[in-house]
Amino acid sequence: MSPYRFYRLSLYFKQRFGQRIRKIPLDAGSSCPNRDGTLAWSGCAFCNQKGTGTGLAETGMSLRDQYFAYRELSRDRDTGTRFLGYLQSFSNTHGPVARLRTLLQELAEVPDLVGLAIGTRPDCLDEEKLDILQNAPFEEIWLDLGLQSAQDSTLIRINRRHDAACFATWTRKAAERGIKVCAHVITGLPGENLADFEQTILFVNSLPVSGIKIHNLYICRDTPLESAWRAGKIELLSQEESQTWLVRGIALLRQDIVVHRINSDPEQDELIAPSWADKKTAYLNA
Repeated sequence: MSPYRFYRLSLYFKQRFGQRIRKIPLDAGSSCPNRDGTLAWSGCAFCNQKGTGTGLAETGMSLRDQYFAYRELSRDRDTGTRFLGYLQSFSNTHGPVARLRTLLQELAEVPDLVGLAIGTRPDCLDEEKLDILQNAPFEEIWLDLGLQSAQDSTLIRINRRHDAACFATWTRKAAERGIKVCAHVITGLPGENLADFEQTILFVNSLPVSGIKIHNLYICRDTPLESAWRAGKIELLSQEESQTWLVRGIALLRQDIVVHRINSDPEQDELIAPSWADKKTAYLNA
């Protein structure tokens, strides 16, 4: 399977900025309403305890210091590159408006930073926060917005604690302000079949979404999904089935939507199953 039969993020960056843009992972020490008691304590069924970020905020490393450290590592390999900072772990618009403003101000004047991608949930947005993002001093702002599925029954099953309509509402409001939305979806969620995933892609197509990340479901250590999987309550897609879902999703996807990711990238020490999920090259080239 060729990984290049879609609108690649690298091509988008080349068209938009005329050069290569690298993403730099940044950890703001954010929380999540599904973990801090605002909505729940246990988190989404698939999410591990530390989120998906670097964990550098716990060491006391500032966003600026994180940026400059990664920038220098990248510069050693590729001089002249500019960067997009990715606030990755947990929900980075969760909490007071003042906190979001402070995060943006900390990164506002660092060199070679064209913009930010901000990972969050649709229920962690409001009008004031979108206004702040709209007026942020960057060339481009992306909201990496978790949808996972357009099926409300699935969202309940995986403990998302928001519905698809919430995603649609805040995607439209963000787009009205010129803020780009990258939708996150997952193949092989518990209880779903291929037709359900196809409906999720069509739902994304119906909204002013600019980008998408397609993750294949895997079982992460110390998560509710691990318990359910060990109890035999859920089945995982085979590698071949996952690839079939991915190909079908890309075939249905609106052609102007930029594809940021087409597979998950689990850490080896957190992966429980399936065994093929950490073999990225084999998965994409099979």
